[in-house]
Amino acid sequence: MEVTDQQILETYKKGKQDLAFSQLMTKYQERIYWHIRRMVLKHDDANDIIQNTFIKAWKGLEKFREEANLYTWLYRIATNETITFINQNKKRLAQNIDDVAEVLQQEKTDNHYTGEEIKIKLQQAISTLPEKQKLVFNMKYFQEMKYQDMADILGGSVGSLKASYFHAVKKIEEFLTK
Repeated sequence: MEVTDQQILETYKKGKQDLAFSQLMTKYQERIYWHIRRMVLKHDDANDIIQNTFIKAWKGLEKFREEANLYTWLYRIATNETITFINQNKKRLAQNIDDVAEVLQQEKTDNHYTGEEIKIKLQQAISTLPEKQKLVFNMKYFQEMKYQDMADILGGSVGSLKASYFHAVKKIEEFLTK
């Protein structure tokens, strides 16, 4: 049986911080990893970012106010860490569409990624999106996240996030049909 967020927080408050953090990682590590991975593509980069995410979560768990869900809070940290990483590595990460395909082809041999042809085309299309549309598309399409949860993580209104998703889908459709 999966432990609830409330149980994790209660365990933490009882002074069992290591156990609570282990429970937090067990519950969310894979979901957070894939959230990050879809934005940076490379396994090693995603691993670096997820480590930073959980370090920040560990340091900040004591101050967590429980105004948001634990999962929303973690996604916000992961999203901010990913954006920071992308901004700090723009030159290294600056790739044209063909470069993305090459990276994805290389990642096929990585057991963390299955690079069927359609997935490669989809990732190429996603890579052409502006950053916010890319985030919204990944969260909605791959993680089936609710718009309200996205609003809590990214800020902004539900309506603006729906519009971003709509525009992202249209751009991806255009890319895939050319």
